Amino acid sequence: MMFWYDHDVSGWGWFGMSVGMVLFWALVITALVLVFRAANRPHDHTPTPTPTPTPTPTPPTPEQILGERFARGEINEEEYQRRLNALRPGPLAKS
Repeated sequence: MMFWYDHDVSGWGWFGMSVGMVLFWALVITALVLVFRAANRPHDHTPTPTPTPTPTPTPPTPEQILGERFARGEINEEEYQRRLNALRPGPLAKS
């Protein structure tokens, strides 16, 4: 006689259901972890801080240029003193 209503699960059936349940929950937990990580990742569109402008160097004064030329030996001491007196304000010094 056939047992039409005998739907008992054999040993392999229990094993298959157990593995399937473990895989199902592993998949659900993995999906939740990936969604959580993606939500907490810093966005690629974060504004970058604007660099502070570098101060423009001030051009050297005529007296500094004259001192550099004297230091390099382009002019002698007499020429340096004469030109330095011409640059400085005040009464003209006679050489």
